[in-house]
Amino acid sequence: MASRDKETKGADRVLRISQLDALELNKALEQLVWSQFTQCFHGFKPGLLARFEPEVKAFLWLFLWRFTIYSKNATVGQSVLNIEYKNDFSPSLRYQPPSKNQKLWYAVCTIGGKWLEERCYDLFQNRHLASFRKAKQCVNFVVGLLKLGGLINFLLFLHKGKFATLTERLLGIRSVFCKPQNVREVGFEYMNRELLWHGFAEFLIFLLPLINVQKLKAKLSSWCVPLTGAPNGDSTLDTSGKQCSLCGEWPTMPHTIGCEHIFCYYCIKSSCLFDVSFACPKCGTEVHSLQPLKSGIEMSEVNAI
Repeated sequence: MASRDKETKGADRVLRISQLDALELNKALEQLVWSQFTQCFHGFKPGLLARFEPEVKAFLWLFLWRFTIYSKNATVGQSVLNIEYKNDFSPSLRYQPPSKNQKLWYAVCTIGGKWLEERCYDLFQNRHLASFRKAKQCVNFVVGLLKLGGLINFLLFLHKGKFATLTERLLGIRSVFCKPQNVREVGFEYMNRELLWHGFAEFLIFLLPLINVQKLKAKLSSWCVPLTGAPNGDSTLDTSGKQCSLCGEWPTMPHTIGCEHIFCYYCIKSSCLFDVSFACPKCGTEVHSLQPLKSGIEMSEVNAI
């Protein structure tokens, strides 16, 4: 019987990381709601919400509390992670939701506490009287005690795994799973395949910039020309200046590199800048100097092609 009770207690125990993730999701939701709300007043006078910002925030958080913790016994972050609050003061081993008083005090401690801190800060910010100075010191002392209590509670939470916040510990509500958690089976074959492809992709990304693609293409072209043989009239066509040996189009600003082949100025110039030891892809002649083609090409020759 004792072992069964231990199993029932450990079955609904929530991991520490899940409780911390729920808190982070709640903070992200609050920031998202506030940013969406402020965008509604984007076209109004600047600083319109500055005077009433603590009250507006308190109203929004109260609205969220009404439809999350008060009605569903869980925050939005907890609902996403299949977590809800349980009344830890209840002697029964079965699940007991938080009482109405616990929910109300939760709103007072979280929403009311934030509103009081922000409103007191705005109230004492521009007050320099002695009475306000003493009140400000008292408020700072109370806030410091609460921060210290939150730190001690967090250390206890890391040790025992219960009550992620000081409010949960004071009210006696802790996080439990809504449904029993099944053991997850991890597909290691899929993970290994993904790791392999990611590693191969990173290797290619590292290797490709080191490969001189232009030079490799020129080498392959020079090797293929002796095997296949140059087509009839190719040299005549190139020497007449009607085809660029790199792009195969009509040469723009035709230039030569010392061989019988013709190149566009931009094609040969970019190739030489990219590869210092660039050679002609047709005959393998190395580039020593770029010389513009002196003989002009008549339009009648173009029409005769």
